Amino acid sequence: MNSLRRLDCNAVSIKHLCNVDKRMKKLIEMVGPITYEKHHDPYPFLIHEIIEQMLSAKVGNIIFSRLNELCHGNITVAAIDAISDEDIKSIGTSNQKSSYIRGITNMILDGSLDFNELNEMSNAEIIKTLTSIRGIGNWTAKMYLIFVLDRQDILPIEDVAFLQSYKWLYKTDDITRSSITNKCKKWSPYSSIASRYLYRALDMGLTKKEFHLFKSQEDGYEQ
Repeated sequence: MNSLRRLDCNAVSIKHLCNVDKRMKKLIEMVGPITYEKHHDPYPFLIHEIIEQMLSAKVGNIIFSRLNELCHGNITVAAIDAISDEDIKSIGTSNQKSSYIRGITNMILDGSLDFNELNEMSNAEIIKTLTSIRGIGNWTAKMYLIFVLDRQDILPIEDVAFLQSYKWLYKTDDITRSSITNKCKKWSPYSSIASRYLYRALDMGLTKKEFHLFKSQEDGYEQ
């Protein structure tokens, strides 16, 4: 079964976002259609997110690649269980992150964490369950909801990349929780889709130039 998702002008989510937010509409026009797939294996996804915490994406990916090599190209519960904590630390992870990786692995092995059960939970229940695990906070839980479960209405206000694009799109330095939540509540029930466009804008380098909503005859652009 083809699991590729496509977001374009015919998608209900895109129509909604364009109708309720003129800046998001302009961004969607700038970015164009988006295609994406869910992450189908939640375990390596969570391991990757744990590794990347407090690191740049580049450094996080390098360390994750080393772990992948250590696991002979397939990061599984069995593969991690078969290596030592010293092996995990040897690729550049801290003692703390090594303990987090070991902890989540043991939880899956003893059945206290079941990804199939997570699939049936509400967003709030999933965040509560995941954040009860050492090494997993709101940021990781929300990334899981967006990129593994493809939940449509997640607002990742803890994410640095999201905040960077948000500040660019709305020309603001106010990134308090209350301000973002109030401004973005109109995205619901498709906050995750709006977030994907903000991430894509950053990836495409659009945020390197000032965002302009309308063109003007005088100077080419206006607010």
